[in-house]
Amino acid sequence: MIRPATTADVAALTRIWEESVRAAYDFLAEGDIDFYRPYLLAGLMDGEVWVAEDDGAPAGFCVLAGQNTLAMLFVDPAQQRHGVGRALIAHARALKGPLIVEVNEQVTGNVLFYEKCGFTVTGRSQTDAAGNLYPIIYMAQ
Repeated sequence: MIRPATTADVAALTRIWEESVRAAYDFLAEGDIDFYRPYLLAGLMDGEVWVAEDDGAPAGFCVLAGQNTLAMLFVDPAQQRHGVGRALIAHARALKGPLIVEVNEQVTGNVLFYEKCGFTVTGRSQTDAAGNLYPIIYMAQ
């Protein structure tokens, strides 16, 4: 089930984000995670947030921004490879049409996941949106 997020979801979504980041972004230091946490919280407050549930508990979420931007997609590591991410992308696409996304190049599994979901590379940047030296791959459906 995919539903709109509520303010009651913030703690669970923050937990999912932190666990996902720690599992996949092994190059980030704890200080980096602390640095990016406000970006997460801003996205949760300002974006269009959708939650995928499993047995009534959040299993993952996505944040949509603008006309067609998939600004965030995070799945609880225990729920990964069970279709949660694909379901969230399908839901987002049904709402917004073809999507665009920015993916950290150092997380090769994420790039491969988006390619399997029909995204193709459209560009690259040496830095992320915060100006940090984490290369970004731009992708679109």
